[in-house]
Amino acid sequence: MTTSVPPPQADAHHQQVLHDNLQAAARNRQQEQASRLRLYPGRWTRRDWGHASLFATLGVLVVALVPGVSQAMRGDVEPQHDLVTMSLALPPLTARQRTAQQTHDNWQLVTVERGQTLGSIFSELDLPASTMHRILELPDAKAKLTRMRPGTELGFDLALDGTLNKLRYDRSDTERVELSLAGDTVREEVVERPVEIRNVVISGEVGRSLFHSARKLGLSGANINTLTDEVFKYDIDFNTDVTQTDRFSVVVEQVWREGELIRSGPVQAAVFTAKGKPFSAFRYEQDGKAEYYNAEGRPLKKSFIRMPIQYARLSSRFGSRRHPVLGTMRMHKGVDYAAPTGTPIMAAGDARVQFRGVQGGYGNTVVLDHGRGHTTLYAHMSRFGNIRQGQRVAQGTVIGYVGTTGLSTGPHLHYEFRVNGAHRNPLQHTMPEPDPLSGAALAQFRQQTGPALARIREVENVIYAQVPAKPEPDRQVANAARPGNGRG
Repeated sequence: MTTSVPPPQADAHHQQVLHDNLQAAARNRQQEQASRLRLYPGRWTRRDWGHASLFATLGVLVVALVPGVSQAMRGDVEPQHDLVTMSLALPPLTARQRTAQQTHDNWQLVTVERGQTLGSIFSELDLPASTMHRILELPDAKAKLTRMRPGTELGFDLALDGTLNKLRYDRSDTERVELSLAGDTVREEVVERPVEIRNVVISGEVGRSLFHSARKLGLSGANINTLTDEVFKYDIDFNTDVTQTDRFSVVVEQVWREGELIRSGPVQAAVFTAKGKPFSAFRYEQDGKAEYYNAEGRPLKKSFIRMPIQYARLSSRFGSRRHPVLGTMRMHKGVDYAAPTGTPIMAAGDARVQFRGVQGGYGNTVVLDHGRGHTTLYAHMSRFGNIRQGQRVAQGTVIGYVGTTGLSTGPHLHYEFRVNGAHRNPLQHTMPEPDPLSGAALAQFRQQTGPALARIREVENVIYAQVPAKPEPDRQVANAARPGNGRG
């Protein structure tokens, strides 16, 4: 076997190549280190730090806003943990807690609208009619829930499954009834709700609208109608006599419950100042009948209404005229008011119905006896009101309706006023004044109305107190400089 040995020259060449390679590798490492030092020098400038902070902020925002990135990064650095679920034994619910959980009080309030019935409300709430019939078996519930007026409020306590737990309604201002249903049993509970009665003074100016201003201050619509249509209608024409600066003060009884005004009573006293002249009115009850009087105890309501029909036109006056049907000259012993058929006719004053029926050319006629020799006649009616002969009627009661029965050429009211049988012109005759209070009634009236008038004056003195005006130097200088003000 023959073995070849490399010559000494080849071994030396190999050693030289290895040495050169090691030197080249060392130079490459030095160059790489130098480049790193150029990119990231040991001492950064402000610009370098700013760039670094900007890139770091952008990186944090990307991780925070992109769930996939954040989850991937957390997956790379955070170890995964297995979730362990442990069941804990809770104490059992008490009977009261179970009842509360099952009932789950959820009161739903329903305000009854016009035409709604209890059956329609149950239908809207998807409640069975059998439940309603069980409730109406209670006498009080049947009386209240079958004759509900618009505005009545009902409360329904519904469970989670839609069944009815409780039903509540107000029996009166001070009592609320709650009906609890359990199976076929209905249990009734009456909850007392105390009320507070306050006598308040409401005062303000008319402004652009009396109704709007009074309502804004808290007067009810009924109270405002009392002022305009009952109390002051004989002394104040609210269409022409009232200005924006005129003022009113009213004493009214209010009923409050749980901090809420639930209703207002009648006007107890009022003072209306129209064009600088005050008119006062006080409510006083005598023999079971309440009326309004002025401060002297004289009734505000006049004995007679001059025009016993509203929204009518005077078509024929009192005196001699040619009869429109007969064509002859004869005395017209009353006045005629033309109005559409069916317009209500009112009693001119408190009276007793003396006659109700057909009377010759007058057609359907009503005659009222007002006492002290005063009577009034109403003719040509289309039909009568709900009155009968011998009945007593109050002033303003509807006694019939405009028509054209008898000797008539069109629908109108023929109205006559008589004193001891003699005809008088109702447009010119001085109507008799009602009798004022006297004696013990007058003393009681003054004792009752005195505090109300004092309260009104106290409130008006506070609200409408005159604040002295501050001197205006500019105006004084101007007046002093006006020609003719100096002497000499």
